[in-house]
Amino acid sequence: MDKIIIKEDIIPEIEELMNLYNDVEWFAYTKDNKRLKNAIENSLKVLTAWDDDKLVGLARVIGDNHTIIYIQDILILESYQGQGIGSHLLKCILEKYKSIRQIILLTDQTEKTINFYGKNGMVKASDYNCVAFMR
Repeated sequence: MDKIIIKEDIIPEIEELMNLYNDVEWFAYTKDNKRLKNAIENSLKVLTAWDDDKLVGLARVIGDNHTIIYIQDILILESYQGQGIGSHLLKCILEKYKSIRQIILLTDQTEKTINFYGKNGMVKASDYNCVAFMR
């Protein structure tokens, strides 16, 4: 993590975004590169992680910035995972939005994601006696 630089509100070029999202196999995002670019540009907050001029990670937040935010994406190039970059991005978000009452994150239910978010202080919605719905 020493050589990684975190930048705030820098929107990467579409080629960089496509490389990152494809690398982590988030293909639902890369089916329409214009929609992906628009989604990133219209986020409340975008944090990016860079190794020199190479985009290695991204986290983005959507929400009203007063009562609720959604941590929409946290993704790190596979070859850079395990170095603390994702944890650092998440901690930056949690610190910036510590006064927000509801911080929501919806992700795949895998051992990897459960362990990652758990070690970073996030808890399952079910721990709050809540249930999530989606369509």
